[in-house]
Amino acid sequence: MNKLIANFILVSFLFSHGGNSNRKIEFPDLPGLKTLVCDLHMHTVFSDGSVWPNIRVMEANKDGLDVIATTEHLEYQSWISDIPHPDRNRSYELAKGFADKSGLLVINGSEITRDMPPGHANAIFIKDANKLVTDDPIESFLEARKQDAFIFWNHPHWASQSPDASVPLDQLHIEMINNKLIQGIEVVNDTTYSNEAFQLALDYDLTILGTSDIHDIVDWQYRIPSGGHRPVTLVFAREKNEKALKKALLNGQTVVWYDKKLIGKIDHLLPLINSSLEIESAYYISATTIAHVVISNNSDAPYTMRNQSEYDFYNATNLITIPPHGSTIIDVRTLTKKRKFELQFEVLNALIKPDTHPLFRIVVRPKQ
Repeated sequence: MNKLIANFILVSFLFSHGGNSNRKIEFPDLPGLKTLVCDLHMHTVFSDGSVWPNIRVMEANKDGLDVIATTEHLEYQSWISDIPHPDRNRSYELAKGFADKSGLLVINGSEITRDMPPGHANAIFIKDANKLVTDDPIESFLEARKQDAFIFWNHPHWASQSPDASVPLDQLHIEMINNKLIQGIEVVNDTTYSNEAFQLALDYDLTILGTSDIHDIVDWQYRIPSGGHRPVTLVFAREKNEKALKKALLNGQTVVWYDKKLIGKIDHLLPLINSSLEIESAYYISATTIAHVVISNNSDAPYTMRNQSEYDFYNATNLITIPPHGSTIIDVRTLTKKRKFELQFEVLNALIKPDTHPLFRIVVRPKQ
């Protein structure tokens, strides 16, 4: 049996049998903005991936993604002897065709694959990937800039190019940032996270991204049938189209969803938490000054929070979890009955800078 056909049958079997039926990644919109779930770094057999582009589209639809980019290596094509393709746009064209009428937005992109510096980078929203194939790496970046691409630094902490997993920031990188040849940075790539990359994004006002960089099967890599999820970038855009998406990326309107954690700048992460959590109900237990408060969560994040309020709880310690798409009851000791009071929590599974968690505040108005 042809190896490609056998691979297709195997993957089709995996997609049609078992699996996590609630695997779609779901986060609420923000006021005036749509939350787009994006994976902007992935590979197929058109570079060094193991699947045909239709599988990437099928996986994305299973995961409830809004946007993908099949960013094939320009300089590295593992299967070129078996799948010769002189047109570097072919993977994008196939994926876009497979996604037709599915609602999935497919962006044209490529990975510039060079030694450090500058290392690897993705250029997305390009018009012709073939023109990025040059001997001089900087010429590839300049061509991407000429095509008005959005360019981000891939896995800057990758151990294959930085053995101690630090970010080897070079003067060349700084010049590229200043000249808009690097506009974003992956703080998360696949199963890895970098505090240094996060701090670099904050220091140089780079857009924060998290990607799967998937080469094989998403379900296997992230154990999705067992409740795992791929890392994605949540992009907050006015509309679901290329123009609005690109503008939001250029403005840095992103939060990364990685290993049940949220990572982003406070201007975008805190509004996401505020849109996710709300007071479902609140009232005083009869003949007491204990407020029975139900907080609900309409997102995929299992918020783990430490109480920083002036009040303690009757039914819980100061550490609580609000499950995804669920609710938690907190009985609050207010000592006197109040028309309203504020709860404040440190959100432990969210980061607004390395080792710094956001503070979430919510006003409770018990029913009288």
